[in-house]
Amino acid sequence: MNYKTYKISELIDEIAMGPFGSNIKVESFVDDGVPVLNGSNLEGFQLGEKSFRYVTEEKASSLGRANAHRGDIIITHRGTLGQIVYIPQTSKYDRYIISQSQFRIKCNEKVLPEYLVYYFHTPIGQHKLLSNASQVGVPALARPSSTFQKIEVEIPDLDIQRRVVNIINSLQNKITLNNKINENLEQQAQALFQNLFIDNARPEWKQGTVCDLGSVIGGSTPSKLKPEYYTGSGIAWITPKDLSVNKSKFIYHGENDITELGLKNSSASVMPKGTVLFSSRAPIGYMAIAAGEVTTNQGFKSIVPKSEIGTAFVYYFLKYNLPVIEGMASGSTFKEVSGATMKKVLAFIPDTETLNKFQRFCEPLFAQQKVLEIQNESLAELRDSLLPKLMAGEIDAWNH
Repeated sequence: MNYKTYKISELIDEIAMGPFGSNIKVESFVDDGVPVLNGSNLEGFQLGEKSFRYVTEEKASSLGRANAHRGDIIITHRGTLGQIVYIPQTSKYDRYIISQSQFRIKCNEKVLPEYLVYYFHTPIGQHKLLSNASQVGVPALARPSSTFQKIEVEIPDLDIQRRVVNIINSLQNKITLNNKINENLEQQAQALFQNLFIDNARPEWKQGTVCDLGSVIGGSTPSKLKPEYYTGSGIAWITPKDLSVNKSKFIYHGENDITELGLKNSSASVMPKGTVLFSSRAPIGYMAIAAGEVTTNQGFKSIVPKSEIGTAFVYYFLKYNLPVIEGMASGSTFKEVSGATMKKVLAFIPDTETLNKFQRFCEPLFAQQKVLEIQNESLAELRDSLLPKLMAGEIDAWNH
């Protein structure tokens, strides 16, 4: 296959850093306007359209080269390194403002922006991107605009690039569609929770605490000095980091499992399927539902729902009351919700008929969400295994 080696400088028409210093002050933000990018917008391959802050058109114009447009590539050069996305032609806005932790590039006619982004998501691409990163203090790329342009990449002709992009896009589009379906299902469940339990709450419902909804269970970490306490396939053991990486609603396993010996020699508890996991520190409020039996580290205050209450009600109750729970946290180094505090969170206990109605509505919805999450995991594994092979020419793109 015909590949040529180029320096990045030969593949781009423009490169620009984000605005430095205090060019975007808090008082510059408005309710609507030109969106300012943050780290959460740069997860994955293409720009995410959630959790924006905005500046006025006038402010955006004054920032000049910090304006990014459809077709541009955005890269983080400090903080969370290695994030690289392209702005699709179908993006919601015609321009965005990059932050001071980002830079942008505009490709020339030799390379498709999607192809270049996919290249830098392969292991070899990530290595090249991060090879000059400094780990002292906040992780950062040294002289990002100049060092990035010196990176050498192997690029095939445009026809092959288009074939590769189409193959990966077909998988990525299915993942995106599944996510949209699940988001819609989530909105339906939240809307019904709001309608049944908030907007039409009944005065006769008993007032109590979280303890009336289920058992509050903490977690534990078996000694890291004992390798025999950990295994690749054993008892599921979840940490807040696992929930930061895995954005799924249902969780089966984390990065590491623990052994029976590890469980025995720690104060971790095995919790049943349907337990609502709630991270209680660093940060507070990551949530997931146990898809099978799980244990957690001490960064959780999980709730095993009472059978008459149900997983669905506990899950959405905690989501709704997250600001209240965060406000009850204490600690000087970092905020934490203790077990005693979690047990004091005020709760209302609806009547059985209304609870059952909500649970019956959520059960098929949860089942569909779980199926789509499993499907997305398989699609992502296929995408990630194909990507480096397609990029290296080990798989003939013309036969797919």
